[in-house]
Amino acid sequence: MINLELKIPPVAVVLICAVLMWLVAVILPQHGLADTIARVVGVIFVALSMLGGFLGVGAFLKAKTTVDPLLRYKTSSLVTSGIYGVSRNPMYLGMLGLLIGFGFYLGSLYSLSLCVGFVWYLNRFQIEPEERMLAAQLPEEFARYQARVRRWI
Repeated sequence: MINLELKIPPVAVVLICAVLMWLVAVILPQHGLADTIARVVGVIFVALSMLGGFLGVGAFLKAKTTVDPLLRYKTSSLVTSGIYGVSRNPMYLGMLGLLIGFGFYLGSLYSLSLCVGFVWYLNRFQIEPEERMLAAQLPEEFARYQARVRRWI
């Protein structure tokens, strides 16, 4: 089996999921969600998710540490304040919110179900390897942070 750990950038995973969600909505049209309400909910999810993601990126830039998840070896510090005091992965949470918002916008419950696969993939191939690296680089600090703040929310 191909080892996918830290191989595909999370932004690419979001784009792949979004395309799959759109295809599912086209192939299996379902209008179980009221069109106008679903679109408004979708736009709100997207806006809030972008805000959360930008706050996460801003915190990393302020701490002068890498935002590139494929360059974890360049991690210079552990960001634990601000939005990182609520979630250990606000950027990934923002990406999930974008997909949820897109699913609502499409009006497809089937499309929304793909978000479960996104969470599974990120947990297995992105977050767990990142956490192993952080535990090796900053063992005591990361253990305290991990005990205090949940992975997602």
